[in-house]
Amino acid sequence: MAAQRRFRGPVDLHTHSSVSDGTETPAELVRAAAVAGLGAVALTDHDSTAGWAAAADAGAQVGVTVIPGMELSTRVEFASVHMLGYLFDPANDALVAETLRIREGRMRRAEDMVRRIAEDYDITWDDVLAQATEGATVGRPHIADALVARGLAEDRSAAFAGILHWRSGYFQPHYAPDPMTGVRLIRGAGGVPVLAHPATSSRGVIPEQRLRRLVDAGLFGLELDHRENRPEGVAELRRYAEKYGLAITGSSDYHGAGKPNRLGENTTDPAVVDRMIEEATGAAPFYA
Repeated sequence: MAAQRRFRGPVDLHTHSSVSDGTETPAELVRAAAVAGLGAVALTDHDSTAGWAAAADAGAQVGVTVIPGMELSTRVEFASVHMLGYLFDPANDALVAETLRIREGRMRRAEDMVRRIAEDYDITWDDVLAQATEGATVGRPHIADALVARGLAEDRSAAFAGILHWRSGYFQPHYAPDPMTGVRLIRGAGGVPVLAHPATSSRGVIPEQRLRRLVDAGLFGLELDHRENRPEGVAELRRYAEKYGLAITGSSDYHGAGKPNRLGENTTDPAVVDRMIEEATGAAPFYA
């Protein structure tokens, strides 16, 4: 397969643009990936594929292959679980309908949170909208940016650790399907699902029985090389990956200036990307 490979490494499989909660446009992100020395990068905005075309155009100009993707919101009770999907059909009816429902839920949640916060702090919904590009999936990062702009937090991280923390009293969950549904939706659209940063919680990792059900539904891999994963959780999940034949991916989870994460700080073995491309039937990479 390597002899037939049409993309170069290194490969970063998790990035966000201004289409969701990153601070750079898709084109700016891809140009930054070229400067960072990446040969391929996946654009995985939250619940949206709106940046794919612009990213692909930029990739062709700067010699970076773009892997089309998305970070699909899913949830177990009140705990958020993110599912990365790659190389799926962006026009798949079921996936389009579900992501629209999620984005609408995010917007309603964001508006409700801002109303609550505004009772105690000088912030308005217009302040939040001013931090989002037109058509972006508005969420907590944009509220965080508005808090920073108002001088109510030093940066996004401080906003999330303070006013936007789930213990603050302002936090509200938003609609999201369960992870099993997420895996099935991505596979149903011809894509390849990977559980995003699955070892970040201090409460431990996904129970093996639940993981096995996701594997049976079509889970492809685990994003284990990620700066926010806890080492003890990664060690446990590596054992599960070996047991169930799951691929291991590595990524930056880049958000531009929105997070300290840097492009290419973690990367994925090109052989794993080969497997993804081989399995996917929904879309192909935008080769440079």
